Amino acid sequence: MTAALALGDDALVLSHRLGEWAGHAPVLEEDVALANIALDLLGQARVLLSMAGDEDELAYLREERAFRNVQLVEQPNGDFAHTIARQLYFSTYQELFYGQLAGGESDFTPLARKAVKEVAYHRDHAEHWTLRLGDGTAESHDRMQRGLDALWRYTGELFEPVDGVAVDWDALRQGWLASVTAVLERATLALPGGPQSGAWTAGAGRQGLHTEPFGRMLAEMQHLHRSHPGATW
Repeated sequence: MTAALALGDDALVLSHRLGEWAGHAPVLEEDVALANIALDLLGQARVLLSMAGDEDELAYLREERAFRNVQLVEQPNGDFAHTIARQLYFSTYQELFYGQLAGGESDFTPLARKAVKEVAYHRDHAEHWTLRLGDGTAESHDRMQRGLDALWRYTGELFEPVDGVAVDWDALRQGWLASVTAVLERATLALPGGPQSGAWTAGAGRQGLHTEPFGRMLAEMQHLHRSHPGATW
């Protein structure tokens, strides 16, 4: 597994998930916002997958077990609160992760210095909606809490070291936990991790083991390319 492949798969898969909201977001403005975030992630994926090989072949011709994304990003959108919970967890991680890479010198530095500005917006967007839903009505609060609880089990995998990436993983985990905790406290939400989040935790996406919804998503994402091999515009 190359680091570029793992990071590229994270961005590619989440980009596709967010793209599924097109035409279905609760308000028109969110159609645009989620589409823009998806395009930012797609841009990251293209750079990273190009570092690992042919970007089109890697995106559209690999089998499920060959993908190395964390399981968090492949989880279905669910309701809007569920999507926001997923985005809060992942964008907070990405901002801290690329922040570390941007301060060093590696093959990932140019991408990191651009991406850290993008993901700061992604994190701000997710934080805004977490606060709005958590401190809103009883219904929005309950939905936001359920989304956070359901996805918590997938967050630990974010901090498993990836070979070839020089970051302080312990500092990354601590910074992420502090940031997420602060947002949830402001939103009057509880930090998951107790019995409500279940005993099982994820951690095999980097090894090519994925959850059931991923196979269905991949079939949809790859359908056009596989149906018309070699086609050009």
